[in-house]
Parts: sequence; structure tokens; C-alpha cells
Amino acid sequence: MEPARNRPAAATGAADFGGKGKWFIYPFFGVHMLMFGLSGFLMAYSADGPDLGFVYMHGGIAILVYMVFYLAIFGRDEVQWMLVNAGLGILGIYSQVGWILERFGKHIGDYPWKVHVVPFLYYILYTFLLRQFLLDVTRSRDNPGRRTLVNNAYVIVSLLVYGLLFWRMRANG
Repeated sequence: MEPARNRPAAATGAADFGGKGKWFIYPFFGVHMLMFGLSGFLMAYSADGPDLGFVYMHGGIAILVYMVFYLAIFGRDEVQWMLVNAGLGILGIYSQVGWILERFGKHIGDYPWKVHVVPFLYYILYTFLLRQFLLDVTRSRDNPGRRTLVNNAYVIVSLLVYGLLFWRMRANG
């Protein structure tokens, strides 16, 4: 089977924008997800304690809709990369959400795992959008050598940032 990067967009399930319109995706979804993600984050970590049913309904429906759009726009192969990114990001998500909560005098361990589900999923969706943006802004999507370089740099920089935040969080905790 031919690698996804060498197949036309239609073969990978991705939308073909022909170079036009794709730049609308990043600001639109970036702002839209920031609003929904922020509201989900604030609901999950509210001082009154979260109403998990509402947090899951509010966040779950939005996350499902984003996944449908991601599959239609970026294709199955890229969404699979998002899942790889999620695996890589477990440490990063934990460390960065922990770091954000520390800004508000809270600790990530003060909440049961169920509270973290929606904020963590938003984090995965947002970092996926960031990687897609990097591939497009560096014109690496259709250049295998440059794409490999961007992917490797993304993983290395992510691990460095996540490791430093995790270490800092553990040192302060």
C-alpha cells in the first residue's frame, strides 16, 4: 500500500482545498475550540465541583463533532497521527494541565480521573490542530523530507516542554 503522504487527498479521506480555504480552518477551529475547551476546563475544575454529567454532555458532543470534522478535513491517516500524539501527550497533558491548575492554587491530584477526561480530550484536539498548522505553515505536508523534520522537531520539543513542566510540577508538589 502506498504511504499516505504520496496518495492524493481523496485517497486518504482528507478534503482537498486546492490551496484555498484551508487557512480558514485554523483560526475558525482554533477560536471555536478555545471557547468550548475553556468553558469545559472551567466547568470541570470549578470551585463548586463539577456536574460531570453536564461536562461530559457539553464536551462530549463538541468533541464528537470536532472528530467528524477532523476526519473530513484532514483524513484518517492524520487523525491516526493525532492518536499517536495523544499517546505521546499523556505526560504533557498531565504536566501542562497540572501547571495551569497550579496558577489557580489547585493541584491535579486533587481531582478524580473522571474530571480530567474532557479537558484532556480538548488538549489532544488542540495539539492536533497545532501540528496540522505547523505542517501547513512550513509547507511540509507534501514534502516527505521536510515533513519528517517537522514531525521529529515537534516530538522533541514536546517532550522537552512536557518533561520540564512535569519535573517542575513534581519539584513543587
